[in-house]
Amino acid sequence: MSQGIKLQIITGMSGSGKTIALHTLEDMGYYCIDNLPVRLLPVFAQQISESDTDTLQRVAVGIDARNRTFLDDLPDSLARLREMGFNYEILFFQADESILIKRYKETRRKHPLTDTDTSLLEGIEQEKLQLEPLSSDADLRIDTTYTTPHDLRRQIRDFASDGSDTGLTLMFRSFGFKHGTPLDADYVFDIRCLPNPYWQPELRRFTGLDEPIIDFMERHDAVEEMIDSIRLFLEKWIPAFGQEHRNYLTIGIGCTGGMHRSVYVAERLARYFGAREIRTLVRHRELV
Repeated sequence: MSQGIKLQIITGMSGSGKTIALHTLEDMGYYCIDNLPVRLLPVFAQQISESDTDTLQRVAVGIDARNRTFLDDLPDSLARLREMGFNYEILFFQADESILIKRYKETRRKHPLTDTDTSLLEGIEQEKLQLEPLSSDADLRIDTTYTTPHDLRRQIRDFASDGSDTGLTLMFRSFGFKHGTPLDADYVFDIRCLPNPYWQPELRRFTGLDEPIIDFMERHDAVEEMIDSIRLFLEKWIPAFGQEHRNYLTIGIGCTGGMHRSVYVAERLARYFGAREIRTLVRHRELV
């Protein structure tokens, strides 16, 4: 019965959005448990596999630094899940250190690794080291540095929808390099060499979703050549990721400001792969 159970392991840095993710999944009908001791994962999995209720077919478990006493047990617990026939996914949430510090100062909550001898920054750095094995093994890393709670909830709903477990999902994320490179991107393509509509004052107020920018981009052969190059690269290597049982692949498309060129190219690529029966999502970080 474990073959039909969908198990999401929600983990990552404190303050990066894990609670929002768990609440969103719970609203979608998932049975959610936060801060389950790692060594109890196989026991819990056994219990839900023996249940005959539909409410335990989609389950999410939160594991983070509060679990630090048991984190050393994680490899054995995950190996046991595989032996039991469970197909689980690890979703790892992260954000820039400065943003995590800002969020903790705004909420005035205590970080789980701080004490009288450990500052907030030191606690964040310790947490990053402790969670590194989970980050390395994650099926999906989600960077919430520039993500609003509303957008994060929408992103979680997209990834956890019923169609998300059928093959590889491609996430095309446009961004501006001047605002930082996304931490969760598996590949980053720099398209700042393409003609920039920003330098035409009458085009600045538009985005890559608007017809004036689309018309501008379509007038330049270099744009089509860049799209073809990225497309050919992805077509060559997507099957290899599928063979490694990857469920998600995040492709960052970056220009200077993230408003024009990257938005247009990300949209073009998403439409191309979406038309070929590959589950495709697109997000424009700087348009949020």
